This record gives sequence, C-alpha cells and structure tokens, in this order.
Amino acid sequence: MVNTLAEGLRRVMHAWAAMCLGLAASALAAGPAVAQPLHPEEVAPGVWMVQGASALGTPANRNFISNAAFVVTPAGVVVVDALGSPALAEELIQAIGRVTTQPIRRLIVTHYHADHIYGLQAFQAAGVTLVAHRSGQDYLHSDTAALRLQASREELAPWIDGKTRLVAADQWIDGPTAFSLGGVEFLLQPAGPAHTREDLVVFLPGSRVLIAGDIVFRGRIPFVGQADSGRWIEALDRLLTLDARLIVPGHGPVSTSAQSDLALTRDYLKHLRQTMGEAARNLEPFEEAYAQADWSRFAHLPLFKAANRINAYNTYLLMEQGAR
Repeated sequence: MVNTLAEGLRRVMHAWAAMCLGLAASALAAGPAVAQPLHPEEVAPGVWMVQGASALGTPANRNFISNAAFVVTPAGVVVVDALGSPALAEELIQAIGRVTTQPIRRLIVTHYHADHIYGLQAFQAAGVTLVAHRSGQDYLHSDTAALRLQASREELAPWIDGKTRLVAADQWIDGPTAFSLGGVEFLLQPAGPAHTREDLVVFLPGSRVLIAGDIVFRGRIPFVGQADSGRWIEALDRLLTLDARLIVPGHGPVSTSAQSDLALTRDYLKHLRQTMGEAARNLEPFEEAYAQADWSRFAHLPLFKAANRINAYNTYLLMEQGAR
C-alpha cells in the first residue's frame, strides 16, 4: 500500500512538473503578453480592486496575472493579496495613496501562490501587518516554494530577481477570524484545503462583498494543479450560503452574478471529477477518456487549451488513487 501511494504521489509530482514546463512553453509560443496597467476600480463603496491579465506570467506582463483588492475605511486600509512582484506591489501602494490618505493597516494573504505573494516584501517594508492562514507555513518551508522562486528568477526577470524573497505572515490564523476597522466588519474565513491548503476568503457582511482569492476563477479555466478538488467543491458550496452580492475573484473581472460564477467554477470541478473518476474506476486509459469527454461547456473559456488537459490528467491520477 505504501509503495502504491508513493508511486501515485510520484506520478502526480511528475504531472505537476510537466504542467509547469507546458505552461512555460505555451507562454513562449503565444508571444509576450502586453503589460497590463495597474488601474484601481471601485467595485463597491470603499472596495477597490486591480485586475491582472488573463494570461500566463511573463516578463512582458510583469507577472501581473492575478487580482488584488483593498478596502478603505475611516481608520485605515486593508489590502487583500500582494500581486506577483515587488515592483507591482510598490505600484499598488502608490495607487492606494492616490485614492486615500489613510495608512495601510493590514494585508490579508488568500493563499501562498507566487502570483499573489511575491509583492509581500514591499508591504512588509512599509510596516503593514501581514495576515495569513497557518497552513501557509508548510508551503513557505517547502522545496516547491524554493524551486518556484528559483525558476521565477529566471523566467520572470527582471521583475523577480535575487532580491525577491518569500515572506512569512506576522499573524497566522487557524479558524474564522473577525475584526472591525473604521466601522467596517471583516470576516476571514478559511476555505482550504481546496485550491491550496491555506485558502482564506474575506467577507464584508455590511456590503455582502466576497474577496475570494483563487477559490473563484471568473470567466476562465482555473488551474487545478494538485488541489483537493473534492474539498474545493465543498468550499464553493459553503460560500454559496454567504449570499454574496459581489465577488472579487482571484483571477478575472469582478462578479455581480455571484451565485452563477461560484457555480461555474464548482461545475467545472465536478465535471473533471465525474469524467476522470469514471475513467479511473473503469481502468480506461487517460488519453481515451480525455478524447471522449464532452468539454463543450468550458472549451470557449480563456486558458482552456493551456490548462484543461493537465487539470484532467492530475484529476485522473488523484481519482485513480482513490479508486484503489
């Protein structure tokens, strides 16, 4: 049993490495993406977001491929996520300064993926308190994090370089955490293990705004990687009960159709698990299963070609382990 599990994990890690190589090749084949301007948009009273490109990270787009949000209150600013490079984070800090004279008090990390956290050092240098889920410590001290940073220094130079470093939170939380700043209530709700083990979402009950991180990808195919897709679906079901009016996703434009956008990510994950799980249980080879599956509902979405096949393959491997 131990050998079987080890072999399964080895295959998943091999698939993850293949995905990274495949994504890099896809980015090169597609040519450089145009740099996206960092332009804050007020999506609800006092709630602002900046939207990254729906693309793979490249030097041309400065690794600006994820979203960040900030909430302005009479007593200070709360930022959610730090973007994909120190330079982008510094630009975000300057943009916040043009919106308000209030100081930045806290930054909440939704999860420790590179495109959301390489800007943390800029906020740390500005004296901002960093908050994250405690499970993020596992990633920070992992070989995966070190190797990803090493690769990013080569693939995303000059935006990621030898001065770019991984930054730990000042405050690690274990469960639901609420705080109030300037009369605005913030609820930090753990949602992992799902997209990552340390997933954290931010809900503003007063305005019913959900800042969801990569639990929600809007208008594009999510990168599933080694995610626990079963628990990710459960997390989305729980978020549906919040009855959010508006969602700031980890990637893609703001959602004013919160229920349907949560459902789209959930339905995609369910489709992966249903089709690949059935193939794994029937001992059907992956290539045949993938070719026969009906992807028509999702094939039109951005990054389908870049992400769907490896999402399906990783899901097949994980479902295969569960079937044994």
